[in-house]
Amino acid sequence: MKKILIIKGHPDKESYNEALANSYMQGAKQAGAELRVIHVSDLKFNPNLAYGYRKRTELEPDLLACWEDIIWSEHIVWIYPIWWGSVPAMLKGFIDRLFLPGMAFKKRENSLWWDKYLTNKTAHIISTLDQPVWYYWLVNGRPSYHAMKKMTLQFCGIKSVKTTTIGPIHLSKKEYRQKWIDRVEKYGSKQV
Repeated sequence: MKKILIIKGHPDKESYNEALANSYMQGAKQAGAELRVIHVSDLKFNPNLAYGYRKRTELEPDLLACWEDIIWSEHIVWIYPIWWGSVPAMLKGFIDRLFLPGMAFKKRENSLWWDKYLTNKTAHIISTLDQPVWYYWLVNGRPSYHAMKKMTLQFCGIKSVKTTTIGPIHLSKKEYRQKWIDRVEKYGSKQV
C-alpha cells in the first residue's frame, strides 16, 4: 500500500483545484493507497521566513505535524493554481518555513554542494492556470515548473517528479473541466 500525501495549495475549498484534489484522492483510495491530506490554508503558521536561514524561527505545531506527514509519505501530490507565474502565497510560505537546512537538505561545510534528505520519495505536481499551457511553456518559460520541480523538490532529493499543467481554466467549458477531473482520478488510481 503506497503512502500518499496530498498538499492542497489553493486557499478556496470550492475551487476547481479542490475538485481535482478530491478526484485524485478518490482514485488513490480505490487503488488501496493510504492517504493523508494537508490543506495549507487551514494551517496556523506565520508564512514569513523572518530571518532567512541566519536564525531559526520555531516551527508552529501545525508545521511540525505537516513535516511528520512529509516524512511519512512515499509520494507527494501538490495541487495548486499558478498565480503570477508562481504558487499561491500561503503555499510559498509553507515551503519556505518547512523545507529548511537540516530538515530537507544540508549544505556541506566549505562546499557549494549539499546533502538531500528527501530521497526515496516521488512527487506529482498538478497545477492550473488561466492561459494556454503551450503559451505558459513556450512564451513564459514555465517559471513555477522550474521553481517547484527543480529548485525545490529535486534540490531536496525527490528525483522523480511528474508534472501536469491544466489550462486555460478561465472560460473553459464544463466538458473540459470534467475531462481533467476524470484524468486526475486515473492518476490517483495509478498513484502517479
